Amino acid sequence: MAYFAYPEPRSLNCISTPSMPSDIAPILIDVTRLAARLLEGKHPTGVDRVSLAYIFHYRARARAVVRHWGRWMQLSPSASLRVFAALLGEDQQPKPTLRRCVAAAYVLRWGLTKGAPLFNTGHSGLDDPQYAERVRHHALRPVYFLHDLIPLTHPEYCRAGEVQKHHQRLRTMLHTGHGVIANSQATLEDLQTYARAHELPCPAALVAHLGGSELPPASPTPPITPPYFVMLGTIEARKNHLLLLHVWRELVERLGHAAPKLVLIGQRGWECEQVVDLLERCDALHGVVLEVPHCNDAQLSTWLAHAQALLFPSFAEGYGLPLVEALVAGVPVIASDLPAFREVAGDIPHYLDPIDGLGWLQAVLAFADPLHPARLAQQVRMQGFEAPTWDAHFAKVDTWLSQIARGAGMLRTPAIDAAGLAPHD
Repeated sequence: MAYFAYPEPRSLNCISTPSMPSDIAPILIDVTRLAARLLEGKHPTGVDRVSLAYIFHYRARARAVVRHWGRWMQLSPSASLRVFAALLGEDQQPKPTLRRCVAAAYVLRWGLTKGAPLFNTGHSGLDDPQYAERVRHHALRPVYFLHDLIPLTHPEYCRAGEVQKHHQRLRTMLHTGHGVIANSQATLEDLQTYARAHELPCPAALVAHLGGSELPPASPTPPITPPYFVMLGTIEARKNHLLLLHVWRELVERLGHAAPKLVLIGQRGWECEQVVDLLERCDALHGVVLEVPHCNDAQLSTWLAHAQALLFPSFAEGYGLPLVEALVAGVPVIASDLPAFREVAGDIPHYLDPIDGLGWLQAVLAFADPLHPARLAQQVRMQGFEAPTWDAHFAKVDTWLSQIARGAGMLRTPAIDAAGLAPHD
């Protein structure tokens, strides 16, 4: 398995790598977050998956940038390709490769290309005011990817200190960004509302939905005896695992050994003590609720294929890749009624309020029956689902970059930049 479970080289084969528009300079990609997580042995989040997709698409004309101990290092073209391969799981020894390339850049003091476009797709470093100063110093033209405003709209579900950090991230984006890409119209509207409320400028913006993972064929053999339901994502308060655990406790009391199982695919996160207490100390849930903290694409495909439904009871989401991946796999979805979900999936899922415990209990009981009318009706609606794809995402992004380059000169190649590049007409 590649270090990052998504996107793996296989699942990214669906992304074409077209030649870049001629009026766009070789771009810089800030890979600091991905590099740090690789060295720390951490598994990918949804944010990381987006960043990896951008690396895969743009690496032929990109240079990796790593920030370390106050120094910004632009890696050479060959070192950048090696680092990109390591991050994408194409290197058998990714950590040594990454360390060697970054160490060489640190010693040789590779400078940043003046005036170059810069992608920051993971919010990394934007909470540091020095980020904006460095961008201005090198006359960089950053394009930021905005995943959500959840630390501001739902601070109760985030770590202490995240509110101020996210304020600073947004200020950096709005003050220095030459463009902002949002994963959904809901996220963009949140940003525009924030900009108006704080009287801040809003740069050129684009909504580009994220593509789901192209999962491998599922095994015909279920991983456990059905029926079971799947919940996919890091265990944290915002994801609302607590509601489902209380629902499952009620199911066990009602049905005993006949209760369907609940499979939690994802690592334990932060501030989820009540969930952990139930998982570890509630006897009624032992053997009925299963944790799967590590799961590769092939395993995920099989878990989803045989599930009664994907459960997605989050209180807030900027997008929701698991919902897309489940519908692509033909798996019914029971989800919170969130704007981002309806934007991507329309009326296909079975929607509920995230605090409607009785409604979730009744939905699980219904979907546990393969022939229940509600489940069959969703399977019919699912046949018309047009899944977002990474190819469509990047076609939209590339066209948009060309448009803002022609319209405002934002991303045009400088006449002569620090790398001595020839000018474009």
